[in-house]
Amino acid sequence: MHAAFVVAAKDLRQRLRDRSAWVLGFVAPVAVALLMSFAFQGGEHFHTKVAVVDEDGGALAMAFTAFLAGPQLDSVLDVVPVTSEAEARALVDEGELGAVFLVPEGFTAAAHDGTAEPMTVLSGVDSPLAGTVARSIGESFVAQLNADRLSMATALAAGAGPVDPSETAGLRLPEQVVPKAAGTEQLTAAGYYGPAMGIFFMFFAIGFGARGYFEERENGTLDRIAVAPVDAGALLLGKALATFVYGVASLSSVALVTGLVLGQGWGPPLAVGMVIVALALTLVCLTAFVIAVAGNDRQADGIASLVIFGLVLLGGNFILLGGAPEIMRKLALLTPNGWALRAFTDLAGGAGWISVVQPVLAILLFCVVISAITVPIYRRRFR
Repeated sequence: MHAAFVVAAKDLRQRLRDRSAWVLGFVAPVAVALLMSFAFQGGEHFHTKVAVVDEDGGALAMAFTAFLAGPQLDSVLDVVPVTSEAEARALVDEGELGAVFLVPEGFTAAAHDGTAEPMTVLSGVDSPLAGTVARSIGESFVAQLNADRLSMATALAAGAGPVDPSETAGLRLPEQVVPKAAGTEQLTAAGYYGPAMGIFFMFFAIGFGARGYFEERENGTLDRIAVAPVDAGALLLGKALATFVYGVASLSSVALVTGLVLGQGWGPPLAVGMVIVALALTLVCLTAFVIAVAGNDRQADGIASLVIFGLVLLGGNFILLGGAPEIMRKLALLTPNGWALRAFTDLAGGAGWISVVQPVLAILLFCVVISAITVPIYRRRFR
C-alpha cells in the first residue's frame, strides 16, 4: 500500500508540473462555467410581449384580452395595445412583440351559432418559444369555451331550465402546475452549467492518465519500476489513485468557486461529495479502458477524445436537457455524466441528499460495466 501512495504522489507531482493540467483541470472549467452562467443568466425565466388585434369587438374577444392581461398570466405576458393588424405585424417583424393574436370578426357570434374564421397567432422566426406559448394559450381559451358550450347544450338537452352563461363560464376543473419536480427552488443557469462544465473538463483527465502511461512505458520508467520491489498491483493502484485525486480536486474546485462567485451552491456537501467520488471512480475506469484498447500515446489521445466528446454530447453537458427532446433525455441516462447532472440539478433545486442515491448507483454500475469490458482486453494484450 505504501508503494501505491508513492506511485500516486509521483504521478500527481508530474501532473502538477504540467501547465495544461492546471488549465484544463482548474482554470478552464471555472472560467467557462462562469461565462456560460452569465451568458444564460435569466434564461430560466420566460417573459414576452403580445398584442391582440380585435376585429370582432364582441364580449368573447374582450374577455380573451382581459384573460391575457389578468393576474394568471402577469408573470409571463405583457399585453401591448396596437391599432391595426399592420402595426402588429410590423412590431413582430422588428422583434418588439413575441406574438400577436388575431381575433376575427364574428368570433363571439360563432359561440352561439354559425361559423367564423379561427383565431390566428402570429409570431416571428426569432421567437419560436413565444409563438408556442401564445398558441397554447389561444388553444386553451378556445378549448375551455367549447367545453362550456358543450355543458350548456347537454344541460338544455336534459331538460334543465335556462342557464346563465356567466355561471357556466366560471366552470373549470381544478388544476395546479408546480414546475419543481424534485426540489423547491428554481434551477438557474449557474446551477446547471457549473456542474456541466466541471464534469466536461474533469473528463480530460482520461487523456492525461492514458497518455502518461504510454509515455512512461516508452521512456522505460515502467520497466525500472517493474524491477524494483514493487508489486504490479501497487503500481496500478497508485496510478488509479492519482487519477482519482486529480478528478476529485478538479470538480470540487469548480463547485467551490462557482458557489462562492455566483452564489449558486451545488447542494448539501455530503451528497455533492458522493456524486463527485462516484464520477472520479468512473474516471479511473475510463482511463483504464483507454489504456487497454490503445497501442501508444497518440492512439490514447484519439480514443480519449472520442470517449470524452461522446459522453458529454450524449450526457447533455452543452444543452439544458429539460428542454431537449425525449430521446436526448433517455440517451443521457446511458452516461455517467448524464446521471451526475441529474443529481446536481436536483440538489440545486432543493432536493434532499436521498435524491442522489439512484444517480450514484447508476454511475457505479457504468463503472462496473466498463471494468468488465476492460479487464479481459487488458489481460489479452498485456499478458
